[in-house]
Amino acid sequence: MQFAIIAAFFATIQLIAGSALTFTLGAQEKACFYVFTEKPRTPISYYFAVQSGGSFDVDYTIKNPRGEIIHSDEKQRQGDFAINADIVGEYEFCFANGMSTFAEKVVDFEIQFKDENSEYRADMPDQPNAKPLAHVESMQRTVDNIDQQLDGLLRTLQYYKTRNNRNQATVKSTESRIYYFSIFEVLLMVGMAFLQITVVQLFFKGSRKQLV
Repeated sequence: MQFAIIAAFFATIQLIAGSALTFTLGAQEKACFYVFTEKPRTPISYYFAVQSGGSFDVDYTIKNPRGEIIHSDEKQRQGDFAINADIVGEYEFCFANGMSTFAEKVVDFEIQFKDENSEYRADMPDQPNAKPLAHVESMQRTVDNIDQQLDGLLRTLQYYKTRNNRNQATVKSTESRIYYFSIFEVLLMVGMAFLQITVVQLFFKGSRKQLV
């Protein structure tokens, strides 16, 4: 099956710390994102969650610069993974909505990597014959711990956001079904009433003909 490709999503993402976005994936469409790594064995973490649409699921595929599939799965509602980019080059992250005929999906997508040798990382200046200070190392550990806790908090907020959106979609769908079922029930009752009246009228007409 041929997928329509969203050209606007085909862009190389130059990440320093991370990038997060929300996009709409139409029916029978495919969206790809690219991340370029300059150093081998760069840890990459990524997170996605389907916020609304259909059964809240998409297909996804991750390929390395050689075109080899690293991860691939179908009909997934969300994912939170980490990989090591062993090969320097461009990594491809694709999402497909081929299982939906008309339902579009709203997807939250975040990808980030941490390069310990990045030029954007702030380090203490090196001094000759200087010994590491205990309080500086303690502060560094504290900062790293805070960073990990903030990252965990962000993941928790994303999880609750996803659950809230899905629950709202479920409530709206249930409300719509109840509404249309109520209309159908009223029409059915009116139809049964007319049918009963017609049967009774035919019954009395037949009785009058027999009396005559």
